[in-house]
Amino acid sequence: MTVDELKKRLSLPVIGAPMFLASGVDLVVAQCSAGIVGAFPALNARPAEELENWLNEIEAHLDAFEQETGNKPAPYAVNLIVHKTNPRLEEDLAVLVRHKVPLVITSLSAPDQVVEAVHGYGGLVFHDITTRRHAEKAAGVGVDGLILVCAGAGGHAGRLSPFALVPEVKSFYTGAVVLAGAITNGEAILAAEVMGADFAYIGSAFIATDESIAPEDHKRMVADHRAADVLYTPYFSGTPANYLIPSIVASGADLEEAEAAQSRKMEFGSGSSKAKAWSDVWSAGQGIGQVESVQPAATYIEKLKTEYAAAKARISG
Repeated sequence: MTVDELKKRLSLPVIGAPMFLASGVDLVVAQCSAGIVGAFPALNARPAEELENWLNEIEAHLDAFEQETGNKPAPYAVNLIVHKTNPRLEEDLAVLVRHKVPLVITSLSAPDQVVEAVHGYGGLVFHDITTRRHAEKAAGVGVDGLILVCAGAGGHAGRLSPFALVPEVKSFYTGAVVLAGAITNGEAILAAEVMGADFAYIGSAFIATDESIAPEDHKRMVADHRAADVLYTPYFSGTPANYLIPSIVASGADLEEAEAAQSRKMEFGSGSSKAKAWSDVWSAGQGIGQVESVQPAATYIEKLKTEYAAAKARISG
């Protein structure tokens, strides 16, 4: 599959971000059935043997959808953490290769091993980056796309404005560009395209969907809070990420220490042991102020399509 072929399979230029402890089989199926890329982190399937079952289930549901509706669903994606702290990398990659997963999304280290394996069966590899240096490294190993995780994104977000990072990356990189960072509505999807991105990356809003595997309290917290309730800190995992302040308080973690850690330089995996990051402390991006309720993923995607079409109509006059 080429990037152009991927675009043609979508009814909206959107990739659903793979969210740790939030994206699962049902959400991926709902996203792909509605015409956007659905994705989940391989590490969400636990134990490791469960990954094969998840892929079988996703593929069976998407095949059934196509047979019942006559419509081809969007491709799905799986996220791999390419880092020494991930003991499952080789095992999980072997499973993805066996299933010929259409799109593999990689995070952290340059994914040369993954690129070689996925290109071997004709799949695509998109890599998360937060800086130009990271982009240059990933481009050097032949990734098909770069996901620019800019300020305001949920999870391990960068500090840079998309107005700075997108043109810098496009000045040397000719592959696909995916923009992430507080994208929550159809207008923002179109804005990402106007800036030069091929796809928009949406995560946090999908936490607050019926199909998300996130705890119900996490879903409601996303729907009930705003950008001011999000804290960017490396305190929990060693790498700066955006977390919901109410979840930090509820977990028993020290909010003042988490706030003070914003100025520290830490290494991935060196975060606090006082709370289990991503489990007791919940992530979300700055775009949650536009999430008003917990709803089916298909309902939210239809809203995005309506907003996107309206924004294009306004611009065209």
